[in-house]
Amino acid sequence: MSEPLILGIESSCDETGVGIVRGNELLANEVASSMEQHIRFGGVVPEVASRAHLEAMVPVLEAATSKAGIDLSELDGIAVTAGPGLMGALVVGLSAAKALASWLGKPLYGVNHLAGHVAVDLLEHGDLPMPCGALLVSGGHTSLLKVTSIADGITEVGSTIDDAAGEAYDKVARLLGLPYPGGPVIDKAAARGNPAAIRFPRGLTARHDMAKHRFDYSFSGLKTAVSRWVETEQQAGREVPVDDVAASFQEAVADVLTAKAVDLCREYGLEHFLIGGGVAANSRLRTLLAERMEAAGVELRRPRPGLCTDNGAMIAALGVQVVKAGLRPSSMDIGADSGLPVTTVLV
Repeated sequence: MSEPLILGIESSCDETGVGIVRGNELLANEVASSMEQHIRFGGVVPEVASRAHLEAMVPVLEAATSKAGIDLSELDGIAVTAGPGLMGALVVGLSAAKALASWLGKPLYGVNHLAGHVAVDLLEHGDLPMPCGALLVSGGHTSLLKVTSIADGITEVGSTIDDAAGEAYDKVARLLGLPYPGGPVIDKAAARGNPAAIRFPRGLTARHDMAKHRFDYSFSGLKTAVSRWVETEQQAGREVPVDDVAASFQEAVADVLTAKAVDLCREYGLEHFLIGGGVAANSRLRTLLAERMEAAGVELRRPRPGLCTDNGAMIAALGVQVVKAGLRPSSMDIGADSGLPVTTVLV
């Protein structure tokens, strides 16, 4: 039996993505970003993002089908992000997917954006040994997962109780006078700084916190600590060492993310682990996680940075897994769910 040929549509935030996947083979992955339109606002504006999706959807779809060299009639199904994400942005992608599925007479699969960040690794490294652990880090989510099946076996063991890691990067970048988005610019500045210059706090790692939040994250206190440190320096008339602050902040984030990831693997006896999401492209996080997982005897899988950010390929890859698992297609009446939990893979 031939591998499923799935087209995936992603529109949860500020990237309009269309990917086409056959089995674990990536045929096309076209993305149009509206990031430049949001920079002057210092963050994503939902209405701007929605309009950008409307304008980009057809050109991106055409580019993907041309790149893949297929006819849409060959598809076995249409997968689309049903959540989580910005409501208006999700609706644009869902509407496009429904129209396409209806026109072609193909099954529709409304899937979870976060689970897509797990599935995308299959396009680079092949089938994932089960069970495995996963760390999802992005602008809106930070979660530790135990995965027994990508299609219907994802358990959230821990998550952030306030700011997500990517959100903290954006806020700290603003404090330091650096442009949006904060992740890439802080990573670049940190490469020039000293990560040991300032000892910033590691959230939820104290003994009393670990009892209740062993696998949870918190970055709000870290952001506040950076703010107070910078304010103290400015009030004293001293120049703020931006590179050192960036490096010390990034070290605090990477330290706590990786320490809890290793702890998860030890607790559940996991021998395989993967990282996904936009912040998974961060150089220090990738390096430190690789070092600590190797020391713990855990195989680490890291998708290349281009597959870590939001894209249609990850949704198509997840669609393939759903089809191979024999799950029933979604109803054409499904709606967008901005708060869809990662445990719900298929709507």
